[in-house]
Amino acid sequence: MDNFQHHSTGLDSPATRHFAITPSDTADVNPRPRALYCRAAGDVVIRDAAWTDLTYTLAVGDVLPFRGVRILATGTTATLYGWE
Repeated sequence: MDNFQHHSTGLDSPATRHFAITPSDTADVNPRPRALYCRAAGDVVIRDAAWTDLTYTLAVGDVLPFRGVRILATGTTATLYGWE
């Protein structure tokens, strides 16, 4: 039973799907997650919609509420899950 089935989903509501993210220097994340969950600590290099790449250092359990276009393989050492 889903008590919230008639409510619309927004960016501030809980995610309903999760998936492992495989970093890639050539492929965008598909689907684009609403947030990233850090499964194994390390650095993650995220490309945004303006093609700006920045590195974030994450600890296990960190949630980064950012909708990055691409998670680059070069420089990424963290293991990530996407929440959509």
